[in-house]
Amino acid sequence: MLKDITLGQYFPGDTPAHRLDPRTKLLLVVMYIVALFCAKGVFSYGLTALTLILCVRVSRVGWKQLLRGLKPVLFIVVFTGLLNMFVTPGDPLVQLGFLQITGQGLINAVRMVLRIMLLVMGTFLLTYTTSPISLTDGLERLMNPLKKIRVPVHELAMVMSIALRFIPTLIEETDKIMSAQRARGADFESGNLLERAKAMLPILVPLFVSAFRRADELAVAMECRCYHGGEGRTKLRALQYRPSDATVLFAGAAVMTAAVVLGRFGL
Repeated sequence: MLKDITLGQYFPGDTPAHRLDPRTKLLLVVMYIVALFCAKGVFSYGLTALTLILCVRVSRVGWKQLLRGLKPVLFIVVFTGLLNMFVTPGDPLVQLGFLQITGQGLINAVRMVLRIMLLVMGTFLLTYTTSPISLTDGLERLMNPLKKIRVPVHELAMVMSIALRFIPTLIEETDKIMSAQRARGADFESGNLLERAKAMLPILVPLFVSAFRRADELAVAMECRCYHGGEGRTKLRALQYRPSDATVLFAGAAVMTAAVVLGRFGL
């Protein structure tokens, strides 16, 4: 299960999606999320799904990686679907004791499941096609106006990028600790939910120790390289908008507008 968590991983490539400016991709993700939450019916959901399919084809990441990333959130997807199915009021279709399944509940369950799945795959596609350094530069440039009110923009972007970068590292470290514990006779799969949670406790201490050690090593490495914040720093590769970025942004805005309009009419 831990190996299926692909958030924060970057898959190098030379596709149009990889070559886009990171600011463009960040804005596209925001537009995609807005379109997804405004979607109400078949046409609006179909439009967002078609947009995701097109982006996946262009990025050449592959559906296998995206679907593998859905496995860790499968419980949330199923739980959300069941909750909407049984809690939504309406005319009952099936009666199961004190629980009932309504037509509106089924519709809401399908909507929420699709929304979560499309949201996870769309946001994961951003990290798959954008390196952590480019993501940091893009975030910093987008938040540049906040510098006027003394917001530490560079530091915030750096912290978010480092946190995202260390997710795969911590997952790999957790997998190693669990393998070592299994070799010593630990059992993480038998018993009820409470017993499984208790069995995970011996993993937390070495994991926290490892995380703090890595953080300390990173801090020392940054100090050795005379890092002192974003003031006066220059970029090895300056970000520049190209005509392709403007075209893609215009297409993303058009898709978002169409999804919002369709959602307004319940389509």
